Amino acid sequence: MTLEHHRVVITAAGRDFGRTLALTFAARGAEVHLSARTLEGAERVRDEIAAQGHDATRVHAYACDLADPASVREFAASVAARAGHVDVLVNNGSRYQHGTDLLSASDEDVVETIASGAAGTVLATKAFLPLLLKSDKPDIVTMVSACGEKGNHRSDAHDAFYAAKSAQAGFAEILSRRLRGEGVRVISLYPPDFDNHDPLSPDWEGAPRTAKDPLTAQSLVDCVFFAIGQPRDCFIKSFHFEQV
Repeated sequence: MTLEHHRVVITAAGRDFGRTLALTFAARGAEVHLSARTLEGAERVRDEIAAQGHDATRVHAYACDLADPASVREFAASVAARAGHVDVLVNNGSRYQHGTDLLSASDEDVVETIASGAAGTVLATKAFLPLLLKSDKPDIVTMVSACGEKGNHRSDAHDAFYAAKSAQAGFAEILSRRLRGEGVRVISLYPPDFDNHDPLSPDWEGAPRTAKDPLTAQSLVDCVFFAIGQPRDCFIKSFHFEQV
């Protein structure tokens, strides 16, 4: 699937899975607008994409702190100044907090974890919705987590992370219903902990994966591109994965 006519916004794309998404979208020809908490982090990925031979004029880097409403608004305004519309918004950003003991995290950690994951997703979607509504193929993709599934207890993530992901899941659920009439597809992924080995790195051999192997970043990327590649009458609401 080629994406030369897609404009894509990805939050928290400075490292890990967000970086993988940015690299892959660019490799498929999309115009990519990527953010990281620091401008340096976003520019590092932008430069990495350009070094791989992609058109540097179609890759743009921004700073965005998802826990700061003003920063989110500035990010969206900066994208709007460059692009008349956005086709895909990927809500990838969410701070991870480890620890099965509620008391192990400071109050500040709790607030930032919930703010970046829950409030940040709502704010980013709200800020970019006007640009999405100007597209003839608008998709909102949210990387939730198995921690957002009711009854999940397999992760060692902190309770605050579970709270943030549950909030994301509830937001995506109602958003899907309310935006369908406007042609906006809301797609959510609920992966368990997964192997984030870079599928585009030179040392990635692409070894066969089996049922006993952990989920990979490549599999999640494949899910994203499968969903956005469907005809516009096909609304794939979510991807859920069997826990290992």
